[in-house]
Amino acid sequence: MRALLSRLPGGPESLSLEDIPEPLVGPGEVRVAVRACGVNYPDLLVIQDLYQFKPPRPFSPGAEIAGVVDAVGAGVAKVRAGDRVLLSPARSGMAEKAVGPERNCWKIPDAMPFDDAAALLMTYGTSQHALKDRAQLRPGETLLVLGAAGGVGVAAVELGKAMGARVVAAASSAEKLALAREHGADEGVQYPTGSLDKTQARALTDQFKAACGAAGAQVIYDAVGGDYTEAALRAIGWGGRYLVVGFTAGIPKLPLNLTLLKSCQVMGVFWGDYVARFPDQNAANIAALLTQYLEGRIKPAITERFPLARGGEAIARLASRAARGKVVVVID
Repeated sequence: MRALLSRLPGGPESLSLEDIPEPLVGPGEVRVAVRACGVNYPDLLVIQDLYQFKPPRPFSPGAEIAGVVDAVGAGVAKVRAGDRVLLSPARSGMAEKAVGPERNCWKIPDAMPFDDAAALLMTYGTSQHALKDRAQLRPGETLLVLGAAGGVGVAAVELGKAMGARVVAAASSAEKLALAREHGADEGVQYPTGSLDKTQARALTDQFKAACGAAGAQVIYDAVGGDYTEAALRAIGWGGRYLVVGFTAGIPKLPLNLTLLKSCQVMGVFWGDYVARFPDQNAANIAALLTQYLEGRIKPAITERFPLARGGEAIARLASRAARGKVVVVID
């Protein structure tokens, strides 16, 4: 079978398309003939050895896939060969076949295309866990989403609206803000790219405050980090909840006096570990997401599709921070 392999640490250009043996399926595991693989920022980090999880090489990037069950291991009862499924977290997803544990495998409705299924869990799963489980977002609250046009950002916008919040989207371009508005954002703030000096940071805080209103943001969803984090935290409301989701602009440092003055909470969001620690709660969240998808309340914003041979280009789109919505690798 064909697979896009990482043999040495490096950027997207270091990946090579090769013919390798099919992966074996072990007890409690499911093998899927992959039709689509979602592309996520951790894919860029893991091939550079910059992620907390470092798989043995060679491996393929790609942790969420959709396709048809090809084989099942001993003890598997939830799915069988021929079922249409999504699998996440999976391993080595940018390949014609991939393997993962049965507990991470979910049947998908016939009405759900494979590319939508492959774009669902890591973005909407992360955002559902962040907003529902961590922040406990309530109807009528104001939610500020940084990186609102990325995969997790669009998911946070849609889910925030579905939970009854007023959503303020923040992104780096007018085109990205337009995408966030298409998915339900009530207000938009365009922030500058690159490093911010003190004057720029203060001006951005003023923009956030103006968009969020006098009471500030009750919940802030930050998938960006960098200089944007402190600027956003200064716009949080009293007793607000700040969700730490990702660091596409770098890992920030916070002056902790702000948390005292705002009496706010800073909360980490690590969906991958949550899945392993709380499988029953995660299963309930996924069931809710599939229901919302069928009801038309959420839908992945897939803006680009690449064939397997160009999977490195798909990851490079995230590296450049030029991607809007979700990027998917499609396998014929």
